[in-house]
Amino acid sequence: MNTIKKIENLLLVVVSVTLLSSCAKQKEDKTEENKVATTGARAEYIEVEPNVRLHITDVGDGQPVVLIHGYPLSDAMWEYQYSALVKAGYRVIGITLRGFGQSDKPYGKYNYDQFASDIKTVLDKLDIKDAAIGGHSMGGAIALHYVAKYDGAHVNKLALFAAAAPCHTKKADYPYPFFTKDDITQWVNLNNSDRPALLAAIGGYFTLSATSVSPGIGAWLGGIEMQSSPYAMEQALIALRDEDLRGDLPKIKVPTLIFNAKEDKIVSFALAEQMNKAIAGSVLVPFEKSGHALFVEEKDKFNEEFIKFLKK
Repeated sequence: MNTIKKIENLLLVVVSVTLLSSCAKQKEDKTEENKVATTGARAEYIEVEPNVRLHITDVGDGQPVVLIHGYPLSDAMWEYQYSALVKAGYRVIGITLRGFGQSDKPYGKYNYDQFASDIKTVLDKLDIKDAAIGGHSMGGAIALHYVAKYDGAHVNKLALFAAAAPCHTKKADYPYPFFTKDDITQWVNLNNSDRPALLAAIGGYFTLSATSVSPGIGAWLGGIEMQSSPYAMEQALIALRDEDLRGDLPKIKVPTLIFNAKEDKIVSFALAEQMNKAIAGSVLVPFEKSGHALFVEEKDKFNEEFIKFLKK
């Protein structure tokens, strides 16, 4: 009987130690979970469909601002906007479109509908509410199409920065863009035969002058561009050539800001004036000392005017 009693006592000790260890482990796990929540770690990649993840920069706290990059860059282009916006009290979410930067580069569609759908999925998954959405160049056209296609879902303001919209090539009844369909087709062919030459050609139009950005900034932008998929670059050029968003303009019902440089050689100031006329209540801010790269050429004015719009 003494032996049985000793075994029972020993079992009680083992069970007690096990329970104590389990409780301690649960407490430790909970502490670690709270630690992760407290640090505010955020996803750097968001899956928009099986095998397609988009790279996201998600920084700051406050009202959300969503930024869509231009062709053929990535969310990295907003480096000097992230800092200013976070300091001003905003949460900034830069989305790199599929095929560009550090996002996945699948074979498939690279048109404005696909890009807008991807943005919608990201904002759905992040549960974003009452955001301002802004885009540069092709990204401006995509932001415009997103707001029109999804009736302003998740957003309450739109900003168009040198937006290649509503169309990037001349039409018989719409002469305001600089380029013809043949011009962009030549760029498509150059992409497929000498991609660095294409980037050099675009670079020749990108800034106000050869010295309006430093060699370091120029090299930085070039490095971002070379991260893009050649296939995505080809397909996005075709979208730029063929898409026509004139039907989207009357659908924009949110406050809209338009930035455009008077000397922009990629998106004409006349095109920005047409959007200003077509989007009810929109505000056009001209830039005098920059070209298409106004986000770095006149970054102080860019950031100040954008933040002023966000605060309204």
